[in-house]
Amino acid sequence: MTSGIGRRRAAARDEGGAAYQERRVEILKAAGEVFKRNGFRGTKIGDIAEAMGLDRATIYYYVGSKEELFHQAVGDAVERNCLRAEELLAGPGNAEEKLRTLITELMVSYADNYPYLYLYIQEDLGALASRSQWSRTMARFNKRYENVVVAIVEDGVADGSFRTETQPWVVAYGIIGMVAWSNRWFHPETSSVPAREIGAAYAATVLGGLRRGGTAGEVPS
Repeated sequence: MTSGIGRRRAAARDEGGAAYQERRVEILKAAGEVFKRNGFRGTKIGDIAEAMGLDRATIYYYVGSKEELFHQAVGDAVERNCLRAEELLAGPGNAEEKLRTLITELMVSYADNYPYLYLYIQEDLGALASRSQWSRTMARFNKRYENVVVAIVEDGVADGSFRTETQPWVVAYGIIGMVAWSNRWFHPETSSVPAREIGAAYAATVLGGLRRGGTAGEVPS
């Protein structure tokens, strides 16, 4: 059974159009900063309302819970990253070109979706709610993304452009972990180096190690 405020929220969503969605985006951004400061578990809807100078009832007019906020922000980003990676794998270009683009775009995604993807990593909310439908969906998208990175490395090894002393999946997981580690220090609004430059530097370092007989390439401008 849908509550009265739930019905009003649905009506406002349908009727409010762009203005309603813009307000939700503002709430998502403010909530992210509160989550970052207090941790997901330590945050209440009232904390988000206070950060925005609103009352709780107003927040509930736009969102049903902190879980809804978090699930939307993380879920949308994880799905986009997965579909983009699969598009890269299936598209034109060699393994080096694909891996360079994938690494760079992953770092940019962490910045564009700050701090939600970092919070997901830090708090391991997928494991916390491992039996929920949402967490199972996230796990499937994450696995598909990992499979793409493995496949690109395998393609580079197969065509002779990459060399590795271990299994391609070990290299692939290392790449994902390297970019994810930026959660410990990167903030898009305070970093002196933009996310795209960081991602390009990571890609050049990785490719320099994988390239047969090569050295780390220059970071593209």
